[in-house]
Amino acid sequence: MHDQHSAAELPHLRRQKILLILERDGKVMASELSQHFAVSEDTIRRDLAELASAGLVQRVHGGALPRPKDTGKDYFTRISETDEVKMQLAQLAAQRVQDGQIVVFDSGTTTLQIARSLPVDIAITAITASPMTAITLSEYKGIKVILAGGQLNPATMSASGHETLRLLAGIKADLLFTGVCAIHPQVGLSSLHFEEVPVKQAMLDCASHVIAVTTADKLGAVEPFVVAPCNRVHTLITEQHVASGNVEDYRALGVEVVQWVG
Repeated sequence: MHDQHSAAELPHLRRQKILLILERDGKVMASELSQHFAVSEDTIRRDLAELASAGLVQRVHGGALPRPKDTGKDYFTRISETDEVKMQLAQLAAQRVQDGQIVVFDSGTTTLQIARSLPVDIAITAITASPMTAITLSEYKGIKVILAGGQLNPATMSASGHETLRLLAGIKADLLFTGVCAIHPQVGLSSLHFEEVPVKQAMLDCASHVIAVTTADKLGAVEPFVVAPCNRVHTLITEQHVASGNVEDYRALGVEVVQWVG
């Protein structure tokens, strides 16, 4: 009771503890925090509003989620940087591709790395809306590349719009490597870019098996635009050590979780 009383009297201390609970659980609810700290829900809502204003949390109905991590780097800066973890995850993902498959590659630097990690003698049909990924895939003699057209988004270097959606609607793919901006057990896959949402949804609809490959910092995070619930993902490939939330939350939703042991 002493801790609860101290937290109730010192708002800054209570807010620090809220952040610790958020880091541990991946989500906080105002009703639960009210009971935990023995203060009113209005008080907790003010705490969450202050934390959100400081850019430390993202408000959602009834509580808050971790703030998505934005590196502030553009696409070409990100692909030029060597990330050992991302390379290892991409190699794990590339092992899932089999000869004769039709494979959809979403946009994103991780998905581009998967394309770079395929076996040199692989023979597949690849579909992508990312020109950079298409160029990489075209270097393989056994890969037939189909590039979806549309308006190019400079932020993601990927096409979107009616032309992109029309092409994807006519495809029945074996496998999709979906790009991950953020993934949360309750919220699902979400994106920073509104125009990406219908393209990502169309990709999910056209593939028999969906693989999401992501570094641990995107687990438990949420971006403004929701794409789909987590159960649309069949396999999640990520790091062994996860700071935010618990990979068991994804397994409980029926997602196969594969963790790279570095």
